[in-house]
Amino acid sequence: MKNAPAKKAPAKRSGSGATPSGESHTALVRRARRINRELAEVYPYAHPELDFENPFQLVVATVLSAQTTDLRVNQTTPALFAKYPTPEDLAAADPAEVEEILRPCGFFRAKTRSVIGLSKALVEDFGGEVPGRLEDLVKLPGVGRKTAFVVLGNAFGRPGITVDTHFQRLVRRWKWTEETEPDKIEAAVGALFPKKDWTDLSHHVIWHGRRICHARKPACGACPIAPLCPSYGEGETDPEKARKLLKYEKGGFPGQRLNPPQSYLDAGGIPAPPLGAG
Repeated sequence: MKNAPAKKAPAKRSGSGATPSGESHTALVRRARRINRELAEVYPYAHPELDFENPFQLVVATVLSAQTTDLRVNQTTPALFAKYPTPEDLAAADPAEVEEILRPCGFFRAKTRSVIGLSKALVEDFGGEVPGRLEDLVKLPGVGRKTAFVVLGNAFGRPGITVDTHFQRLVRRWKWTEETEPDKIEAAVGALFPKKDWTDLSHHVIWHGRRICHARKPACGACPIAPLCPSYGEGETDPEKARKLLKYEKGGFPGQRLNPPQSYLDAGGIPAPPLGAG
Protein backbone atom coordinates (compact mmCIF):
# COMPACT_ATOMS: atom_id res chain seq x y z
CA MET A 1 0.00 0.00 0.00
CA LYS A 2 1.38 3.41 -0.92
CA ASN A 3 1.86 5.90 1.86
CA ALA A 4 -0.44 8.86 1.50
CA PRO A 5 -2.25 11.18 3.83
CA ALA A 6 -5.64 10.06 4.95
CA LYS A 7 -8.60 12.10 3.88
CA LYS A 8 -9.56 14.66 6.44
CA ALA A 9 -12.38 13.32 8.55
CA PRO A 10 -15.51 15.46 8.60
CA ALA A 11 -16.19 17.51 11.67
CA LYS A 12 -17.52 15.53 14.58
CA ARG A 13 -21.29 15.43 14.55
CA SER A 14 -23.37 15.85 17.60
CA GLY A 15 -25.74 13.18 18.75
CA SER A 16 -25.48 9.68 20.12
CA GLY A 17 -24.33 8.21 16.80
CA ALA A 18 -21.23 10.40 16.55
CA THR A 19 -17.75 8.84 16.63
CA PRO A 20 -14.45 10.57 17.46
CA SER A 21 -13.61 10.77 13.74
CA GLY A 22 -17.03 11.94 12.64
CA GLU A 23 -17.61 8.67 10.77
CA SER A 24 -20.68 6.58 11.20
CA HIS A 25 -20.21 3.71 13.61
CA THR A 26 -20.31 1.27 10.70
CA ALA A 27 -17.59 3.19 8.85
CA LEU A 28 -15.45 3.31 11.98
CA VAL A 29 -15.77 -0.45 12.48
CA ARG A 30 -14.78 -1.06 8.86
CA ARG A 31 -11.76 1.26 9.06
CA ALA A 32 -10.62 -0.17 12.39
CA ARG A 33 -10.83 -3.74 11.13
CA ARG A 34 -9.04 -2.83 7.92
CA ILE A 35 -6.20 -1.28 9.94
CA ASN A 36 -5.90 -4.50 11.92
CA ARG A 37 -5.85 -6.57 8.72
CA GLU A 38 -3.15 -4.34 7.24
CA LEU A 39 -1.05 -4.59 10.40
CA ALA A 40 -1.47 -8.37 10.43
CA GLU A 41 0.21 -8.42 7.01
CA VAL A 42 3.01 -6.12 8.18
CA TYR A 43 3.59 -8.05 11.44
CA PRO A 44 2.55 -11.65 10.71
CA TYR A 45 5.02 -12.79 13.37
CA ALA A 46 3.73 -10.45 16.11
CA HIS A 47 4.03 -12.09 19.52
CA PRO A 48 4.49 -11.18 23.20
CA GLU A 49 7.88 -9.49 23.48
CA LEU A 50 8.62 -10.95 26.88
CA ASP A 51 10.56 -14.21 27.04
CA PHE A 52 8.66 -16.91 28.94
CA GLU A 53 8.23 -20.67 29.00
CA ASN A 54 5.16 -21.02 31.23
CA PRO A 55 2.38 -18.92 32.80
CA PHE A 56 4.40 -18.29 35.98
CA GLN A 57 7.31 -16.82 34.04
CA LEU A 58 4.94 -14.67 31.98
CA VAL A 59 3.08 -13.18 34.93
CA VAL A 60 6.35 -12.38 36.72
CA ALA A 61 7.94 -10.90 33.59
CA THR A 62 4.87 -8.78 32.88
CA VAL A 63 4.89 -7.36 36.41
CA LEU A 64 8.58 -6.56 36.00
CA SER A 65 7.96 -4.78 32.69
CA ALA A 66 6.21 -1.83 34.35
CA GLN A 67 8.12 1.40 33.66
CA THR A 68 10.93 -0.33 31.81
CA THR A 69 11.44 -2.06 28.47
CA ASP A 70 10.67 -5.66 27.64
CA LEU A 71 14.28 -5.89 26.49
CA ARG A 72 15.56 -5.01 29.95
CA VAL A 73 13.21 -7.56 31.52
CA ASN A 74 14.32 -10.25 29.08
CA GLN A 75 17.94 -9.54 29.91
CA THR A 76 17.19 -9.84 33.63
CA THR A 77 14.78 -12.76 34.04
CA PRO A 78 17.12 -15.61 32.97
CA ALA A 79 19.06 -15.21 36.22
CA LEU A 80 15.85 -14.85 38.23
CA PHE A 81 14.21 -17.99 36.85
CA ALA A 82 17.45 -20.00 37.01
CA LYS A 83 17.59 -19.38 40.75
CA TYR A 84 13.82 -19.40 41.45
CA PRO A 85 12.15 -21.59 38.80
CA THR A 86 8.82 -22.11 40.63
CA PRO A 87 6.39 -20.02 42.69
CA GLU A 88 7.44 -22.04 45.74
CA ASP A 89 11.08 -21.06 45.19
CA LEU A 90 10.38 -17.37 44.70
CA ALA A 91 7.92 -17.25 47.60
CA ALA A 92 10.67 -18.43 49.94
CA ALA A 93 13.39 -16.20 48.48
CA ASP A 94 15.51 -13.74 50.41
CA PRO A 95 14.23 -10.31 49.27
CA ALA A 96 17.75 -8.84 49.29
CA GLU A 97 18.94 -11.47 46.81
CA VAL A 98 15.94 -10.92 44.54
CA GLU A 99 16.45 -7.16 44.69
CA GLU A 100 20.02 -7.55 43.49
CA ILE A 101 18.89 -9.61 40.49
CA LEU A 102 16.08 -7.18 39.64
CA ARG A 103 18.11 -4.00 40.08
CA PRO A 104 18.51 -3.46 36.29
CA CYS A 105 14.69 -3.34 35.89
CA GLY A 106 14.28 -0.21 38.00
CA PHE A 107 11.95 0.15 40.98
CA PHE A 108 13.54 -3.11 42.05
CA ARG A 109 12.42 -2.96 45.68
CA ALA A 110 8.74 -2.54 44.82
CA LYS A 111 9.00 -5.15 42.07
CA THR A 112 10.68 -7.57 44.47
CA ARG A 113 7.78 -7.17 46.89
CA SER A 114 5.31 -7.77 44.06
CA VAL A 115 6.89 -10.90 42.59
CA ILE A 116 7.55 -12.48 45.99
CA GLY A 117 4.03 -11.51 47.08
CA LEU A 118 2.34 -12.90 43.99
CA SER A 119 4.41 -16.09 44.33
CA LYS A 120 3.22 -16.52 47.91
CA ALA A 121 -0.37 -15.92 46.80
CA LEU A 122 -0.01 -18.54 44.06
CA VAL A 123 1.30 -21.07 46.58
CA GLU A 124 -1.20 -20.29 49.34
CA ASP A 125 -4.34 -19.66 47.28
CA PHE A 126 -3.89 -21.50 43.98
CA GLY A 127 -1.78 -24.54 44.70
CA GLY A 128 1.29 -23.05 43.06
CA GLU A 129 -0.48 -22.65 39.69
CA VAL A 130 -1.26 -19.42 37.85
CA PRO A 131 -5.05 -19.12 37.66
CA GLY A 132 -6.70 -18.79 34.27
CA ARG A 133 -9.48 -16.39 35.30
CA LEU A 134 -9.38 -12.61 35.22
CA GLU A 135 -11.03 -12.24 38.62
CA ASP A 136 -8.35 -14.43 40.21
CA LEU A 137 -5.37 -12.91 38.43
CA VAL A 138 -6.15 -9.33 39.46
CA LYS A 139 -6.06 -10.38 43.12
CA LEU A 140 -2.35 -11.14 42.84
CA PRO A 141 0.08 -8.45 44.08
CA GLY A 142 1.23 -6.22 41.22
CA VAL A 143 -1.28 -7.67 38.74
CA GLY A 144 -3.86 -5.37 37.16
CA ARG A 145 -6.16 -5.85 34.19
CA LYS A 146 -3.40 -5.13 31.66
CA THR A 147 -1.10 -7.78 33.10
CA ALA A 148 -4.00 -10.20 33.52
CA PHE A 149 -4.97 -9.92 29.86
CA VAL A 150 -1.37 -10.45 28.76
CA VAL A 151 -1.34 -13.69 30.74
CA LEU A 152 -4.82 -14.82 29.69
CA GLY A 153 -4.23 -14.14 26.01
CA ASN A 154 -0.72 -15.53 25.70
CA ALA A 155 -0.50 -18.28 28.31
CA PHE A 156 -4.09 -19.55 28.24
CA GLY A 157 -5.34 -18.57 24.79
CA ARG A 158 -8.23 -16.54 26.21
CA PRO A 159 -8.85 -13.32 24.26
CA GLY A 160 -8.10 -10.02 25.92
CA ILE A 161 -7.11 -6.46 25.03
CA THR A 162 -3.84 -5.20 26.48
CA VAL A 163 -4.15 -1.45 26.97
CA ASP A 164 -0.56 -0.32 27.45
CA THR A 165 0.84 3.14 26.65
CA HIS A 166 1.37 2.28 22.97
CA PHE A 167 -2.15 0.93 22.59
CA GLN A 168 -3.65 4.02 24.25
CA ARG A 169 -1.67 6.39 22.02
CA LEU A 170 -2.46 4.67 18.73
CA VAL A 171 -6.18 4.06 19.16
CA ARG A 172 -6.59 7.74 20.02
CA ARG A 173 -4.50 8.82 17.01
CA TRP A 174 -6.65 6.60 14.84
CA LYS A 175 -9.74 8.13 16.49
CA TRP A 176 -11.16 4.78 17.49
CA THR A 177 -12.00 6.34 20.84
CA GLU A 178 -11.52 9.52 22.86
CA GLU A 179 -11.49 7.68 26.18
CA THR A 180 -8.43 8.12 28.39
CA GLU A 181 -9.01 5.54 31.13
CA PRO A 182 -7.67 2.06 30.27
CA ASP A 183 -10.84 0.17 31.18
CA LYS A 184 -12.96 2.51 29.05
CA ILE A 185 -10.50 2.25 26.15
CA GLU A 186 -10.65 -1.52 26.48
CA ALA A 187 -14.45 -1.47 26.28
CA ALA A 188 -14.62 1.00 23.38
CA VAL A 189 -12.06 -0.79 21.22
CA GLY A 190 -13.36 -4.23 22.15
CA ALA A 191 -16.75 -3.23 20.76
CA LEU A 192 -15.19 -2.69 17.31
CA PHE A 193 -13.80 -6.22 16.94
CA PRO A 194 -14.86 -9.83 17.41
CA LYS A 195 -13.60 -11.13 20.75
CA LYS A 196 -11.49 -13.78 19.03
CA ASP A 197 -9.36 -11.00 17.49
CA TRP A 198 -8.56 -9.14 20.71
CA THR A 199 -5.21 -10.74 21.61
CA ASP A 200 -3.70 -10.50 18.11
CA LEU A 201 -5.10 -6.99 17.74
CA SER A 202 -3.20 -6.00 20.89
CA HIS A 203 0.04 -7.41 19.47
CA HIS A 204 -0.43 -5.63 16.13
CA VAL A 205 -1.15 -2.24 17.70
CA ILE A 206 1.66 -2.46 20.27
CA TRP A 207 4.19 -3.62 17.68
CA HIS A 208 3.24 -0.74 15.38
CA GLY A 209 3.57 1.72 18.24
CA ARG A 210 7.04 0.47 19.08
CA ARG A 211 8.34 0.28 15.54
CA ILE A 212 6.71 3.06 13.52
CA CYS A 213 4.05 5.14 15.28
CA HIS A 214 6.30 6.49 18.03
CA ALA A 215 5.14 8.83 20.76
CA ARG A 216 7.37 11.81 20.01
CA LYS A 217 8.08 11.45 16.31
CA PRO A 218 5.93 8.96 14.41
CA ALA A 219 7.37 7.80 11.10
CA CYS A 220 4.32 8.79 9.05
CA GLY A 221 6.18 8.66 5.74
CA ALA A 222 7.07 4.99 6.31
CA CYS A 223 3.71 3.93 7.70
CA PRO A 224 1.84 1.18 5.83
CA ILE A 225 -1.55 2.37 7.11
CA ALA A 226 -1.07 6.08 6.41
CA PRO A 227 -4.11 6.24 4.07
CA LEU A 228 -6.31 5.02 6.92
CA CYS A 229 -4.92 7.35 9.60
CA PRO A 230 -6.73 10.61 10.40
CA SER A 231 -3.61 11.82 12.26
CA TYR A 232 -1.24 11.46 9.30
CA GLY A 233 1.22 14.33 9.35
CA GLU A 234 1.80 14.49 13.10
CA GLY A 235 5.21 12.99 12.42
CA GLU A 236 7.84 12.91 9.68
CA THR A 237 6.19 12.55 6.26
CA ASP A 238 9.29 12.47 4.08
CA PRO A 239 9.76 8.77 3.21
CA GLU A 240 13.57 8.79 3.46
CA LYS A 241 13.64 10.69 6.76
CA ALA A 242 10.82 8.53 8.12
CA ARG A 243 12.66 5.30 7.32
CA LYS A 244 15.53 6.47 9.51
CA LEU A 245 13.11 6.56 12.45
CA LEU A 246 12.14 2.89 12.20
CA LYS A 247 13.01 0.67 15.15
CA TYR A 248 13.71 -3.01 15.78
CA GLU A 249 13.52 -5.35 12.83
CA LYS A 250 11.86 -2.70 10.62
CA GLY A 251 15.03 -0.65 10.96
CA GLY A 252 17.39 -3.61 10.96
CA PHE A 253 17.99 -3.47 14.71
CA PRO A 254 17.64 -6.21 17.37
CA GLY A 255 14.20 -6.84 18.79
CA GLN A 256 13.14 -7.23 22.40
CA ARG A 257 13.45 -10.97 22.98
CA LEU A 258 16.57 -13.02 23.56
CA ASN A 259 14.64 -16.16 22.54
CA PRO A 260 11.98 -15.08 20.03
CA PRO A 261 9.66 -17.47 18.15
CA GLN A 262 11.10 -19.11 15.07
CA SER A 263 8.56 -17.32 12.88
CA TYR A 264 10.08 -14.00 13.92
CA LEU A 265 13.59 -15.18 13.10
CA ASP A 266 12.42 -16.61 9.76
CA ALA A 267 10.99 -13.19 8.87
CA GLY A 268 14.33 -11.48 9.48
CA GLY A 269 13.93 -10.55 13.12
CA ILE A 270 17.11 -10.21 15.17
CA PRO A 271 17.28 -11.50 18.76
CA ALA A 272 18.20 -9.06 21.51
CA PRO A 273 21.62 -9.34 23.15
CA PRO A 274 21.98 -10.86 26.63
CA LEU A 275 22.61 -8.65 29.65
CA GLY A 276 26.10 -7.18 29.55
CA ALA A 277 26.67 -7.81 25.83
CA GLY A 278 27.85 -4.82 23.85
